[in-house]
Amino acid sequence: MPETYVRAAEEAGMDIHHYLTEKASGLRASESGLIALDWWNGNRSCLADANLKGMILGMDLATKPEHIYRALIESCAYGMRTIMEAFEAGGVKVERVYACGGIAKKNSLMMQIYADVLDREIRIGSSDQSSALGAAMFGAVAAGVYPSVTEAARALGHVEDHSYKPVPENAAVYRRLYREYSILHDYFGRGGNDVMKRIRCLW
Repeated sequence: MPETYVRAAEEAGMDIHHYLTEKASGLRASESGLIALDWWNGNRSCLADANLKGMILGMDLATKPEHIYRALIESCAYGMRTIMEAFEAGGVKVERVYACGGIAKKNSLMMQIYADVLDREIRIGSSDQSSALGAAMFGAVAAGVYPSVTEAARALGHVEDHSYKPVPENAAVYRRLYREYSILHDYFGRGGNDVMKRIRCLW
């Protein structure tokens, strides 16, 4: 991150994430010219390989931080689509998508990109503490307040009135980019090229 961005964020009264989000929001789908693999902590689903590494493809001297920031968000959405498609290929139909927690409330750019990449509406959980609420639901069932977790969720779980719907022209662009992501995903993750494992430690 260049110092100029840090100073600009401070002058605007923003933290750097909000500043980058604002700048990345001004980019159209595919405008960054980048595509990334979201394996910064390995791939936990669907490849279940902790030795895989993240990557960014397409950088040049004109690449800016907001291009990278947006490409990283997009890569997480591609990873989620890969997981959802694996569920459906295994016979588990994904009928609705809900997002909960801090990012769902704080980063509208990320939520819109997810909706566009998944090409599905995303509903937002109303609780700011979704994990705690889930624990409370299980506790209420254990205490006999509700007969099942389904009943507890029906009584205690709520969603925001606002949801994120895919923008058709963005979804069309992301379908093409997702095909490229899938090629990279399989090439580097399914044995086409194990370079990430070979260069992990050369000593």
